[in-house]
Amino acid sequence: MFIDEAKIRAVGGRGGNGCVAFRREKYVPRGGPSGGDGGNGGSVWLESSEHVNTLLKFRFNRQFAAERGRHGEGSNRHGRNGSDTVVLIPAGTVVYDDGTGQKLWDFSGPGQRLVVASGGRGGRGNARFANSVNQAPRRADPGEPGADVALCLELKLLADVGLVGFPNVGKSTLLSCVSAATPRIADYPFTTLEPQLGVVALDMDRTFVMADIPGLIEGAHEGRGLGIRFLKHIERTRLLLHLVDAAEGTKGDPSEDFRVVMNELSSFSPAVASKPLIVVASRIDAAGNGERLRSVRQFCRREGRRCVEISAITGQGLEELKCAAWDELQHTSAIALTG
Repeated sequence: MFIDEAKIRAVGGRGGNGCVAFRREKYVPRGGPSGGDGGNGGSVWLESSEHVNTLLKFRFNRQFAAERGRHGEGSNRHGRNGSDTVVLIPAGTVVYDDGTGQKLWDFSGPGQRLVVASGGRGGRGNARFANSVNQAPRRADPGEPGADVALCLELKLLADVGLVGFPNVGKSTLLSCVSAATPRIADYPFTTLEPQLGVVALDMDRTFVMADIPGLIEGAHEGRGLGIRFLKHIERTRLLLHLVDAAEGTKGDPSEDFRVVMNELSSFSPAVASKPLIVVASRIDAAGNGERLRSVRQFCRREGRRCVEISAITGQGLEELKCAAWDELQHTSAIALTG
């Protein structure tokens, strides 16, 4: 099961109490105060890891607490600090304050850490309060409570290329043919119910990650079909491959299909809709007399968009598509460096 949103509670450890104690030793009259400080409470950390790819574990385990600090003891013994708690989350997770909605951190890569609930400070023992006026203080501070925060975690997959289009246009089939991913494939709409990732390799030195999301239909931004809740997984992509079905007998006009999907992308985020895009005419092995395929070509020429024709069944055009995607990714990287 793929879980991309979760709410958790993080509680820092409470600090240990300071100790009230006096030195009691033979031949040492009036030994004075010897109460030690309490230890600091542990903190709760979030750490992004490449070995975690979903927020599923937070579905049932939603509270994470760090260890409290030990109390101070006599003979000026300092209480032990509480141990930290490290919570592993997938790279690509965005953390929000659940109360205010404020964005706290974007874990854009593995190995990043963030303290979300600091531990409380340990209390001072009575040895801290001794002075020339009060040489036998009986005061000690209690430990401070740790931070208690409610967090909202939102996972956005890290991929270079995103596949968009109507349901059943061949996105999952394409992903399975160009990568080792094994998405569910069937001849009915909405076969893909959750995002899928695959690594596409042209050779040993040229690889990129491709993401397939559930298909869009008109009105998706209003909740129709599977809605647009999965579109956040292509927000980080640098290139979109827009699949249009070129098979004979497909209902509708290709240009209208393209317009509908682009309108849904714009309704979700204008930034997503403005990403670099390659039109992919899929299932050309079933194009028949080619009337629909010609319509796709004419539309792309009219709109000034690059079009790649493929057949996942026969393998036609797949190498050309991978090379086109790689070239576009290199181009966008160069623009980002110079811009």
